[in-house]
Amino acid sequence: MRPPGGGSEPRVPDQRPSTLGAFAFRDFRLLWGGLLVSNLGTWMQFTALGYYVASLAPDDRIGALNIGLIGAARAVPVLILSPFAGVVADRYPRRLVLLITNLATVVLSFLVFVLIATKHAPLWTLMITSGLQAATQSFDAPARQSWVPLMVPREFVAAAIGLNSIAFNAPSVVGPPLAGILIAWIGVAPCYLVNAATTLAVVIALGFMKPAPPSSRIRGHVFGAILEGVRFLAAHPVLRWVVLLLVVTSLTVRPYNFLLPAYAVHVIHTDAAGLGWLMAASGVGAIGGAFFTAATGGERRGIIWAVSAIVTSAGVGILGLTSQFWPAAGILTVIGLATLSFIGSSNILLQTLSPDDMRGRAVSVYSMILLGLVPLGSLIIGSIATVLQLRMTLVLAGILATAVALAIALGRPEVSEA
Repeated sequence: MRPPGGGSEPRVPDQRPSTLGAFAFRDFRLLWGGLLVSNLGTWMQFTALGYYVASLAPDDRIGALNIGLIGAARAVPVLILSPFAGVVADRYPRRLVLLITNLATVVLSFLVFVLIATKHAPLWTLMITSGLQAATQSFDAPARQSWVPLMVPREFVAAAIGLNSIAFNAPSVVGPPLAGILIAWIGVAPCYLVNAATTLAVVIALGFMKPAPPSSRIRGHVFGAILEGVRFLAAHPVLRWVVLLLVVTSLTVRPYNFLLPAYAVHVIHTDAAGLGWLMAASGVGAIGGAFFTAATGGERRGIIWAVSAIVTSAGVGILGLTSQFWPAAGILTVIGLATLSFIGSSNILLQTLSPDDMRGRAVSVYSMILLGLVPLGSLIIGSIATVLQLRMTLVLAGILATAVALAIALGRPEVSEA
């Protein structure tokens, strides 16, 4: 592994690293700043897409189903491509991979802007473009996340991962309300144009960063490399349970964020601005969870992971029991905090317990679950909601995920001790 940040970076004294210590390294600062700007547009686009699809539906059942179809369109390419993306992250220069994925995002966002602005954006076109954008993200996420531990010394890895989450979630407080205002003022399409423009921030940041050599120079059979990564995770006494609970929550409670537009429009009966504020409430909690992840580092990570999963799951179940705006906003804040603590802890466990030459593949599984199974879960939950209604479906999903999280927390002490 190359010296983090290059030989010209400042030396870090041998002491307990501070939460912001990762900012001492230039490449991490560049990546973090680019992501902070880019994700403002990402959250605006996410809000605009959900509201646009939900507003076309006559009720919460059809709205949840249509959002689920968008989720399925995103899930398919991610589930197919993510294993290959992990091998790419391990074998090819990460900066090159990220340049390609971010330029593709710019082009796709501009294309959807044109389609919506010219009123040529029925559901099937949004499914196709969402699938293509998810395909680019399936390669982007493992390359970006597995690069972070190479930018900073090992003692800063947990804090860097937490700060990386802040760069993604801080804009979630500003982006959704801003999108709601923009939608009410001039429509949905400009949100896509903003995303295309802000994504260029990552491209510019990458241009100033040092090239990073691949973690693995082995060029064996791709499918063999994928199977090697799967065997590693399945055999690991801690990571196999981390992956299992990520799968369960992704198919049950994590889709709440995708289904929030249908919940806001048809259960809370609010407009685009109200949806923006509900998403901002979740974003405030997410920032708290990201700061908590960065501040706690690797300390008691297994216990934090388990408790966060339980609170996330129970919170989604409670969300299904309310139809009032302010109680929902409060619950969403708690869910956002617990969710980011849970997925941040999962990420830290995967990255710190995986060797360097396996990290890209381990992170690709993590990315496949978050980028593929969460949208797929939105289709499952949305489909069930057409029969049981959305509120009752959220309650049942919360109960199921809470039960599994409790079983792992109480039955697998090796995880809590990690």
